[in-house]
Amino acid sequence: MRTKKPKVIYVARNPKDLLVSYYHFHSFCRVLEIPQSFDEFLDKFLSGAVYCSSWFDHIKEWYSHKDEFDFLYITYEEMIKDLRASVIKISNFVGKKLDDETLGIIVDQCTFKNMKSNSAANYEMITNCLDHNKGVFLRKGTIGDWKNNFTVAQNEKFNKVFQEKMKDFPLPCTWEADE
Repeated sequence: MRTKKPKVIYVARNPKDLLVSYYHFHSFCRVLEIPQSFDEFLDKFLSGAVYCSSWFDHIKEWYSHKDEFDFLYITYEEMIKDLRASVIKISNFVGKKLDDETLGIIVDQCTFKNMKSNSAANYEMITNCLDHNKGVFLRKGTIGDWKNNFTVAQNEKFNKVFQEKMKDFPLPCTWEADE
């Protein structure tokens, strides 16, 4: 992959919101262990003992090699806050100019509401490993929902581990809706 300098689009999300989303995903994915509690899942997430390994390692590894690829780093929060600007950014990155009509159609189809109702995007047709009676793939899509799930102690624990693992790492972050 490194010899041809391919285009890579890396979408990051606030790790606290991602953790909450991943916790709920585990509750209806038949092939993943169902967590006993949010607190247990938090500990596993912070230690990298979840399926697909550590968020911290993953984002640091990809971002540290960004200069080896034609690399676009974008956050979920950016896309939620200004989907139109995000679509333009991505289309420019891949070298595809969009007319206003096409841009409008793409933006409309990519809203969380429309993706949630689109069977091609919401995974409702995948029934062999997802139990849709226990949850949905596209649940809320909001920014900052972690605040409704974390206790003060859990937030402090997360922040401590985040600071330890991400210190000295120049990660551009837009994690909140008002940033």
